[in-house]
Amino acid sequence: MELRDKMRVIQEFVPGQQITLCHIIANPGETLYTKLGLDPQTDYTKSAIGVLTVIPYESAVIAADIAMKASGAEIGFVDRFTGTLIITGTVSSVEAAFFAIREYFINKLNYICCELTKT
Repeated sequence: MELRDKMRVIQEFVPGQQITLCHIIANPGETLYTKLGLDPQTDYTKSAIGVLTVIPYESAVIAADIAMKASGAEIGFVDRFTGTLIITGTVSSVEAAFFAIREYFINKLNYICCELTKT
């Protein structure tokens, strides 16, 4: 039996209220869209993927609602069991959505938030 056969993943919940990841991938390739199961008819040259993780996990639903209302971004994936939110749209719409999410979570919900990063 090899080492990789013995590996396992353990996910731990850390109590608190925080956005732990907030990242924009500008102009991602078609392969990334396909692997993530996102809309294959997107114009990849003018698009962005935003990835956000939040604790407590259920607040990913709130973040998704804010993202849709704050910009033209679309929800690619939201999971209330892992706190993951993936949004798509133009770079400016994804950025506007994340700024709105961070502002609400910091100012209204008293969350600790990481910095927004972009590649």
